[in-house]
Amino acid sequence: MEKEFYNIEGLELEVDKITADDKEGQRERLSAAFRKIREISGMNRSKFSKWLGIPYRTMQEWELGRRAMPEYVLRLIAYKVIMEKNSGRIGQ
Repeated sequence: MEKEFYNIEGLELEVDKITADDKEGQRERLSAAFRKIREISGMNRSKFSKWLGIPYRTMQEWELGRRAMPEYVLRLIAYKVIMEKNSGRIGQ
């Protein structure tokens, strides 16, 4: 599958290219970006949900693309991961 880059708060994420430009396509893009951000953190879903204080089921639904994640939430999570990773508190 073709790849594309998605930039969230300065974090360059490589995700599978999604051709749809409708709401479903946007949900898939956010879902793929969220999954990559979690992977960059080095945490599994359970640990990531506890670290962020977000219910596991909510994160699972976002990551699997079954529920739409607000883009501002994705940006906040990306920012937190970037800051914590740069300070050496995660991903080591």
